[in-house]
Amino acid sequence: MREFHLHLVSDATGETVISAARACAAQFEGVRPIEHFWNLVRTQRQLALAIEGIRDHPGIVLFTLVDKDLRAALELACRGMGLPCIPILDPILAGLASYLGLESKAQPGLQHTMNAEYFSRLDAMDFALSQDDGQSPWKLDAADVILVGVSRTSKTPTCIYLANRGIKAANVPYVPGSTLPDLLTSDKAPLVVGLTEDAERLVSIRRNRLRSLNQPEVTAYVDPEQVKEEVNQARRFYTKMGWPVIDVTRRSIEETAAEIIKILARRNQALEEAAKP
Repeated sequence: MREFHLHLVSDATGETVISAARACAAQFEGVRPIEHFWNLVRTQRQLALAIEGIRDHPGIVLFTLVDKDLRAALELACRGMGLPCIPILDPILAGLASYLGLESKAQPGLQHTMNAEYFSRLDAMDFALSQDDGQSPWKLDAADVILVGVSRTSKTPTCIYLANRGIKAANVPYVPGSTLPDLLTSDKAPLVVGLTEDAERLVSIRRNRLRSLNQPEVTAYVDPEQVKEEVNQARRFYTKMGWPVIDVTRRSIEETAAEIIKILARRNQALEEAAKP
């Protein structure tokens, strides 16, 4: 495995440059980046510390700095060290500026301002935590989406991820023989999505969970035949209810959430069209 130093420099939280860097690095096999984070770089002194770290561990530099003086200083330093220095937002900003006929504000961290969208995300996060694993079923009608699935199908982390996007997501466990909240089977239900997973992989995940809790592994919870029947029964029920189904077996939480967001957008669009006179 070939290792290389990857310096990520940002004037805000660094989420943008980190996400972009990891998405790109994942496209190359046999390499592992050693990441160095330099976030909240907004003064020449803070930049000097980052440049010193780059000099100590030479490697590729990706940055999201909007201050022209900081950008110029970083690019000059990297040029002197013979290192690539890539401004990842420049093509996007240039395209937007050209299309809109406007100049960017060049103000760091604007996407993290405490506006209505920010507080909406906080509200959605509180909702996801209070509605986890079927809690407070009387509040389900306030959800934008409800996830249903057997145990260990990533319901909770997916809800948390959706909440960070401002979507109120609740999750309810599907347990064979148990009754689901009435709202889920009524015509007044919000979007309900069924999550499923390959039974063999589910057994493996559940066994790891039991080991982490120091619980015995001889139980129906991890019995291959029982789990297979549990998964099949859940899928039959989803089909009966006409719910969209997502197989999370080979999906990351982000990919599952992206699919849910797409389904939710289509549903909202259809509801808006139906409401038009």
